[in-house]
Amino acid sequence: MLLSNRAVFASSDLDEVRGEVAKVFCPHRLDLTGDVDLLSARFNSVQLGSVRVSYLDYGADVHIEPGDLDTFFLVMIPLAGRSLIRAGDVEIVSDPLLAALPSPTRHLDMRWAAGCPQLVVKFERASVERSLEQMLGERLGEPVVFDLGVDLTTGWTRSWRDMADLLVREAERDDGLTGHPLAIAHLENALITLLLTMQPSNYLERLRTPRPAAVPKVVRRAMEFIEEHAHLPLTTSDIANAVAVSSRSLQEGFRAHFRLSPMGYLRQVRLARVHDELGAADPARVTVTTVAARWGFLHQGRFAALYRERYGLPPSETLRRGSASGG
Repeated sequence: MLLSNRAVFASSDLDEVRGEVAKVFCPHRLDLTGDVDLLSARFNSVQLGSVRVSYLDYGADVHIEPGDLDTFFLVMIPLAGRSLIRAGDVEIVSDPLLAALPSPTRHLDMRWAAGCPQLVVKFERASVERSLEQMLGERLGEPVVFDLGVDLTTGWTRSWRDMADLLVREAERDDGLTGHPLAIAHLENALITLLLTMQPSNYLERLRTPRPAAVPKVVRRAMEFIEEHAHLPLTTSDIANAVAVSSRSLQEGFRAHFRLSPMGYLRQVRLARVHDELGAADPARVTVTTVAARWGFLHQGRFAALYRERYGLPPSETLRRGSASGG
């Protein structure tokens, strides 16, 4: 069972189950379609920024009909068993290798079999649409509609699942990243960006159409913005919006003129901030892990490799030397 420390309820009362799940998602129809004695629902859930991760298991065969989700997207991953998912006129059988991604404007109707607990990741529709608008550099003309099935055996989806699992693991720890908004925002943006740029949708072709590169003046303004706001949970879209260009135009401008992405430059700036903090810190009060996490470096192995490549020594050595030299 995932997120056992984030329990919302455990119940065998159908009305209670329906009501409690509705509080987190939306009002919906919920009926038992098999042995009523099997109902033993468990629901664990936590909000992380604007993303919510949940573990939901009904124990029994159920029919769930939320209708139009309207304000949010869901990625539903069966951890075992199978579920029949119908969104609009599309239907799939979802299992641990095929997740379901119903879109808010498609009528949703589901049948979960007994023994089909699911990891459910909920994204606010406003966040997804805002990210897409910033990537395109224009307002959306119609709602985003993703393909319903998400093949979890492909390269990008394995990476996506790894990040979702990281959110779950950190939420299960009392000292995890849930207390680091920058880190959570970084993961949230990566999850949404991967879905928008890799999962088939009615906007994917437009996203993949090349745009003119930003001129150097715009790129320089973007670099200044990054340096002034590196402590915030910036995304490429945030930076592009600040200098009034599309995300793709900004990315192409950085690559054309500096052979570096906007997020790559942000990483360099944050790496320098970590270096400065470690050099001035007291190792009796500060750890490398804490400083790195504060600046958005979540994977200690990769961070150490980046740091060594940039500064020629491990971060722990910078911390030690800074203390030895009196800061």
